[in-house]
Amino acid sequence: MARQPTLKQLKYLCAIADHQHFGRAAEACHVSQSTLSAGIQELEDTLAASLVERNNRNVLLTGLGQDVVARAHEILVEVDDLVSLCAAAREPFSGKMRLGVIPTIAPFLLPNLLGNLRSEHPDFKLYIREDLSHHLVSALHAGELDVLLLALPFPADGVEVMSLLSDDFLLASPGNHPLAQRKQLVTTDLQGEDLLLLEDGHCLRDHALEACKLRDTQISVPYQATSLATIVQMVANGIGVTLLPRMSIAAGITAGTDIVATPFHKTRVCREIGLMWRRKTPRRAEFRLLGEKVMSCVAG
Repeated sequence: MARQPTLKQLKYLCAIADHQHFGRAAEACHVSQSTLSAGIQELEDTLAASLVERNNRNVLLTGLGQDVVARAHEILVEVDDLVSLCAAAREPFSGKMRLGVIPTIAPFLLPNLLGNLRSEHPDFKLYIREDLSHHLVSALHAGELDVLLLALPFPADGVEVMSLLSDDFLLASPGNHPLAQRKQLVTTDLQGEDLLLLEDGHCLRDHALEACKLRDTQISVPYQATSLATIVQMVANGIGVTLLPRMSIAAGITAGTDIVATPFHKTRVCREIGLMWRRKTPRRAEFRLLGEKVMSCVAG
């Protein structure tokens, strides 16, 4: 019988495609560079094909190598789903789950959720990756994550989503700011204001502007930050105002400051929070139970 590629070899090849560098690919696979190089050579020998072009500066895939990587990704995800199929046959929350979550949700929802899961399911292992939405979706498609907790909508193919809750945006402003004296606002009140936002790549920025029906040309953005905690400190120091999710305020992100959080009148200014998983996963029932636990933690 002809030799066949191993899953380990296919993982090595996909790592080469992702990192285009033997050292970084080996680090990502938690093996030595010599082990990874040997695995790639064995794969090429097994397939009797040249998959990788090597030179002193970088690593490139051949045309055939690119086709093999695409198939390898599909195979590895299918194998991951096979493992998930067996996991789904067990009691929910009895094995492990890999959850991706965005930074503007993680610190505000996870503490209660993790405490609840530890209490009710002590043998359950939930592994968390915090990252930007587009990185998490890529990891989901690659089979590196099982389910995502993020703000919706977010463009992705081959997935299912479960909407969990609406998270209102409130205007956060220093106590001496004119808008802080108002009990309610309308979105047009923000036009011309110095609005502090997260930098490009954070979906909270796009969702906040979309919720307020604002374009970049209608506001002044004096500074962009990488975290809500940094923005809160700048607002407290009178540099501008910002839009904060209600869940972050409920979690105490403005505690110890004179920041006033003001709601918007009539129009719902909010983002949707939900779960996302691969459409072919056999664990959707367990993921829906996870969604119910998230909603229960928020309600509690």
